[in-house]
Amino acid sequence: MIRQVVSYDIFTILIVLGLAMVALAKVLFEKRFKDFSYVFINSTYLKVYERDQRFFDLFDGLLFTNLIFGLTTFTHLAINTFSGQNDISLNLLFKLSIGIAAFFTIKTLLERLVGSLFEIDHVLDSYLFQKISYKNFLGLILIPINMLLLYSIEPTKTIIYVAVGLIFLINMVGLVTSYKSNQNLISRDVFYFILYLCALEISPLLILYELITQH
Repeated sequence: MIRQVVSYDIFTILIVLGLAMVALAKVLFEKRFKDFSYVFINSTYLKVYERDQRFFDLFDGLLFTNLIFGLTTFTHLAINTFSGQNDISLNLLFKLSIGIAAFFTIKTLLERLVGSLFEIDHVLDSYLFQKISYKNFLGLILIPINMLLLYSIEPTKTIIYVAVGLIFLINMVGLVTSYKSNQNLISRDVFYFILYLCALEISPLLILYELITQH
């Protein structure tokens, strides 16, 4: 089947910008980037760089920007696939990028606030660093996925489901790894940690699910 030719110039720009962010992170933090590239199969990066984490980290900031570009592109492609449209909406792309960036930023700030209120900063700081690291790794994975969907493979609902499953798997691995590495600390504040999971991990997912299904 010959796929319909659609101009994906704006998506190409987003991918190039994402690659530029990744390349800049690699040039500025060569050793750290090398360690980070193995984070999914090796926890060395998490153990070494967790101690040096700051409120704003340039390395994480560059990779987070790439993640926003990647998720914006993938989400738009998914919406088009399920709606049966090929239109590229600049307005939708803008809303998606702002919405995704705002969601992650506000959520992280709330998580840090909750950690301070419940006096479990020692648990959440480590947990958040590990979670952010896995999300940024997801941004790297989205680059080839988006390129395949744009320029090689015709996006179908099945392919989108498989890609979403991969995204979910990476997040679950990050969550389980974070829990296991902080199990002793979490066990001391298990009640507050469960409250945190319900309020800031499960609830946002349910809200997003409702918004998507209603749309």
